[in-house]
Amino acid sequence: MAKKIPIGIDDFKKIRESVFYYVDKTKLIENLINNCGKVNIFTRPRRFGKSLNMSMLKCFFEIGTDTSLFNDLYISNNIKLCEKHLGKYPVISLTLKNIDGLNFNEALNGFVEIIGHEAERFDF
Repeated sequence: MAKKIPIGIDDFKKIRESVFYYVDKTKLIENLINNCGKVNIFTRPRRFGKSLNMSMLKCFFEIGTDTSLFNDLYISNNIKLCEKHLGKYPVISLTLKNIDGLNFNEALNGFVEIIGHEAERFDF
């Protein structure tokens, strides 16, 4: 089956599990771990892969992740880093891109709903 271009897909897991092309950006993980600051800001124009990179980071660090998602990618060659960090942390991931609201209260309700769904993932 021919690979497809993942236009509009920002879910790392979905891209890796399906028949899509993926440009390996996992060196970002190594760079963040080795050169991290207290805060890291990712600024890029629209449609430059910010959400996909955040999804990749979540998949890498999150407890219970499918480690096979990173097979044959750059980061898998750094065995020491993977043993120390791959699938070792609880990850809270929030995106605000789907919050709609014609006023503050509607937007706030959307935000509260997103936080609630994320909190439900952590039953501890």
